[in-house]
Amino acid sequence: MPQNPKEELSQVAALPFRINEGRIEVLLVTSRETKRWLIPKGWPMKGKKPHKAAAQEAEEEAGVKGEIGNTPLGHYDYWKRRAAHFDLCRVKVYPLEVSKQLKSWREKGQRKAQWFEVEEAAHQVLEPALAELIRSLPAHVQPAAPAE
Repeated sequence: MPQNPKEELSQVAALPFRINEGRIEVLLVTSRETKRWLIPKGWPMKGKKPHKAAAQEAEEEAGVKGEIGNTPLGHYDYWKRRAAHFDLCRVKVYPLEVSKQLKSWREKGQRKAQWFEVEEAAHQVLEPALAELIRSLPAHVQPAAPAE
């Protein structure tokens, strides 16, 4: 646990989504150690804007590319497991509209990636604030009108 509140750690995350037959779907990945469902996230990168770092995490962890928003949808907090203790991390979440799924990527084979409808994705994650961010996604995304 951090020794004082000023030591809170910050991470960035992408919330990958696509619109499939008019419905919004969210891509979740498993963590490498505990295999629980989460969104691609990581540490800020020197010289890279936070939303660009989040997009890079999505490519490395989930094998997806697309249009990343430069304003976070919001944030959630979680306890990062360390060898001897836990640290509180605040994660800023950026929406990523997926336009391409890669056949091969850096962490393929280390994680599972799966598409879920919004409500199902919200049920899969452990952090209540992350579930709320997932549920808020449709309000931030305007599905294209179905083709005639």
